[in-house]
Amino acid sequence: MNTVTVTLKKSLIGYKKDQICTAHSLGLRKVGDSCVQPLNGQTRGKVQKISHLVSVVEH
Repeated sequence: MNTVTVTLKKSLIGYKKDQICTAHSLGLRKVGDSCVQPLNGQTRGKVQKISHLVSVVEH
């Protein structure tokens, strides 16, 4: 199964509540936090919503 590593690159301060909740649902709370997620439609949608805040590396 394919996976992606998502890393939070910018602070969540000042962004919309739904974007903050999306980051938290991925397990990202502080700048520099990383998580490994399965590559599926749900993860792609979350990453697309906060793409300006994160970097993504596919495995």
